[in-house]
Amino acid sequence: MAKQKNSEKAMSFLDHLEELRWLLIRASVFILGGGIIAFFFRDFIFNKIIFGPKNSDFVTYQFFCKIAQYFNFDDSFCQQELPFEIQNRTMDGQFSVMMWTCITAGFIISVPFILWEIWKFISPALYSKEKKYAKFFIVISSFLFFLGVLFGYYVITPLSINFLVNLQVSDVVKNDIDINSYIGLVKTTSIACGLIFELPIIMYFLSVLGLVTPQFLREYRKYAIVLILILAAIITPPDVISQIIVSIPLLILYEISIYISKFVQKKPKTEVLAPNNND
Repeated sequence: MAKQKNSEKAMSFLDHLEELRWLLIRASVFILGGGIIAFFFRDFIFNKIIFGPKNSDFVTYQFFCKIAQYFNFDDSFCQQELPFEIQNRTMDGQFSVMMWTCITAGFIISVPFILWEIWKFISPALYSKEKKYAKFFIVISSFLFFLGVLFGYYVITPLSINFLVNLQVSDVVKNDIDINSYIGLVKTTSIACGLIFELPIIMYFLSVLGLVTPQFLREYRKYAIVLILILAAIITPPDVISQIIVSIPLLILYEISIYISKFVQKKPKTEVLAPNNND
């Protein structure tokens, strides 16, 4: 084992590039495999998931409709039908959308396997105590990603669709939305939220490397809050309620990141800095 560790330490820059190349190849295989699985369930993916937020009986609209009625807010979520249609304007449009949507679904499905490959790639640079957290890393990272995807799909996507399709510059304009535009909104919003929810994991590794400390995060909390509000304003409709709904989980993730950084800093120096040569 010691010989193996010495060989890992002696890996050249080209060796690391070779490892990275195989990581990307294996990740691509996982995504392709997930895409093939998604292809066989394409009817459910499109009719129930992708086009779910198009229907006025979508669970999010029903929830916000009840909230709006209870507090006497704007009842735009209580519409019988959303005022837009989806159209395809190119010959190969539906085929292209079907293939790329399956690949996107394949990526989401294969995230745990991709994270495992990433862990194997970075683990030689970690120390023996940290390598024991492999399963914890995979489970927590996958959970946060899927939680972010669900948040983007069930919260931000319906809020955005409801606002954008009800915004009219004139009664003359009719909303016939291109299929690529609609599906692009659903996919981009969901995956972007999944990646944003990985913030605690990113902060953990930055803390291990000494690039971030809890003192730093606390000191710049006010600036982080401003950035979070700006981000929420960008990815949500321009109304206060939507921005608050999106900002709250992001602020919670930031606070969790502070405690994670504090946990890393409290670990004994021997655990963080000293590799175990007996492995």
